[in-house]
Amino acid sequence: MPSALPDGEAVPADGALPAHALSELGQRPFGFYVHVPYCATRCGYCDFNTYTATELRSSGAVASQDTYADNLVAEIRHARRVLGDTDLPVETVFLGGGTPTLLPAADLVRMLAAIREEFGLADGAEVSTEANPESVDPAYLAELREGGFNRLSFGMQSARPEVLRLLDRRHTPGRPEACVAEARAAGFEHINLDLIYGTPGESDDDWRASLEAALGAGPDHVSAYALIVEEGTKLAARIRRGEIPMTDDDVHADRYLIAEELLSAAGLHWYEVSNWATGPAARCRHNELYWTGADWWGAGPGAHSHVGGVRWWNVKHPAAYAQALAEGRTPAHGRERLADEDRRVERILLELRLADGCPLDLLHEAGRKAADRALADGLLDPAPYAAGRAVLTLRGRLLADAVVRDLVD
Repeated sequence: MPSALPDGEAVPADGALPAHALSELGQRPFGFYVHVPYCATRCGYCDFNTYTATELRSSGAVASQDTYADNLVAEIRHARRVLGDTDLPVETVFLGGGTPTLLPAADLVRMLAAIREEFGLADGAEVSTEANPESVDPAYLAELREGGFNRLSFGMQSARPEVLRLLDRRHTPGRPEACVAEARAAGFEHINLDLIYGTPGESDDDWRASLEAALGAGPDHVSAYALIVEEGTKLAARIRRGEIPMTDDDVHADRYLIAEELLSAAGLHWYEVSNWATGPAARCRHNELYWTGADWWGAGPGAHSHVGGVRWWNVKHPAAYAQALAEGRTPAHGRERLADEDRRVERILLELRLADGCPLDLLHEAGRKAADRALADGLLDPAPYAAGRAVLTLRGRLLADAVVRDLVD
């Protein structure tokens, strides 16, 4: 299971936010993240806050999928009370998990309807849900589209059956590509495919085949992430026992270069280190909201929120979450207030990963000297640097974490 949540400072029972946080409402875009913590099975590499039916059996009806939409709607109404009457039309909604599409489509539509009723949706709002390929069919997708969803993100991960087996993914090769076609038929314009590279035993040819299969389906967005082996997962235990090898950083770098080559050639261009899109309209606006320090409410067990420099996180277990809401209490477990320096550092950490980069005036003297060295080493692009922005080159993207560590000094 995932590690325990930090305690942070106590949250008032009614969830009230400090006045300074509320005073900033409306100054930045506002979004909603909805966490659906249910999975049919647990993937060997996953350390997200998710639960299978077996793991929740002892919790009874209070943690059931059947009543989950009721709990989410209750938290959305709680959010409206906490945030007061400030006009906050929601610009992005993102349902993640877990597997949101394990719930009936009507439940997802009802959650979205509650957000629309309590806050309103901005014109052209992006409304996304993640979906596993085996958890949807044409009728399900049509119901989502009719209910107001306009973007889908399918967990493809790989086109190779042996890689899918090692990752404990249940869908068969070819099913994600079929899902894209079904989504297009249902009226979805914006579709993402998630890929993972660096799975133990995966070859360069396997990775190329996965990219080519994804591109052949015609999504307008692809996310490609290096596999991270998290402690406490089944995959980490297998590697520790020597059953399968650990993939090294050089292999990850090679796979990233292959992704950049194939995706760019197909007309998808990077806008964040791990994300490629056909153009600005195809970008994930919800993730851009995170990366640029905007405000969002995270609903659901373990979900994180941020408003005006205050970040808080909900209790993790669905039963504890449901009980708090039933008792009229906030489901928040703890929170932290970000100092100006914390917010500056986070801006560098996140914005440097974007194709637009981060302003050089965010850097302190030591960080500016480190940026000069990164420029000389070919890690930052000279043209935007001359205009006052730090933008990673392709080589810089391969070393993004190291560059960021130097610049935040």
